[in-house]
Amino acid sequence: MNNHEIDYKLYGDDMQFVEVELDPGETVIAEAGGLMMMEDGIRMETIFGDGSGGGGGLMGKLFSAGKRVITGESLFMTTFTNEGSGKKHVSFASPYPGKIIPMDLSELGGKIICQKDAFLAAAKGVAVGVEFQRKIGAGFFGGEGFIMQKLEGDGLAFIHAGGTIIKKDLAPGEVLRVDTGCLVAMTREVDYNIEMVKGVKTALFGGEGLFFATLRGPGSVWIQSLPFSRLASRVFAAAPQSGGASKGEGGIGGIFNMFTND
Repeated sequence: MNNHEIDYKLYGDDMQFVEVELDPGETVIAEAGGLMMMEDGIRMETIFGDGSGGGGGLMGKLFSAGKRVITGESLFMTTFTNEGSGKKHVSFASPYPGKIIPMDLSELGGKIICQKDAFLAAAKGVAVGVEFQRKIGAGFFGGEGFIMQKLEGDGLAFIHAGGTIIKKDLAPGEVLRVDTGCLVAMTREVDYNIEMVKGVKTALFGGEGLFFATLRGPGSVWIQSLPFSRLASRVFAAAPQSGGASKGEGGIGGIFNMFTND
């Protein structure tokens, strides 16, 4: 076992956070800004890259940090180490409504491919890297970009996603088609590609975009019901324009606006 063996507990339903229990000397890594709270005796340190220990030396650390920049993440990650004599707890919260999914990489083939912003925290030793799609079509039309994250190791990792999460286990040759933004994560065996929606009318007026993801088994995939991009677009559309009421508001306020607005 190369990773630190950490224990955890999830709290909440739709606005979750994860509490990680650290034995003396154990360390957990997390994205910058993911910390919710921590007990006394835990040392927090900012590091280059993911702290997995791979690629020794300055150049190795710079390369590890550079890979994170490609995925749109910060150059730095934060480690939390228990330097006390007893068990200590540190908690991390999701950045938007949804679920936190614990992933035991030792039971998932040692590797998970996920959305570039899905990673929340992991036991020290888990490598957070870049996964380039083999097919150009998946890269240009995948909705989440050409680059996805990969988590490698044999320890626990935590990813987050929006809305309700469902895990689908695909048999060999079984195909599942999903909206490109709804794909959260998949195991290394799953074949991932992008297909164009058939039919001109469906593509133009169906409201679901021109492309969807095709996932072919064997393997496991995790799907989210509410991608953050979809939530953000709805919030932006409903936001008041030019300081006035939103277009969806009604009632007396809406009637007065008819006479007061130029």
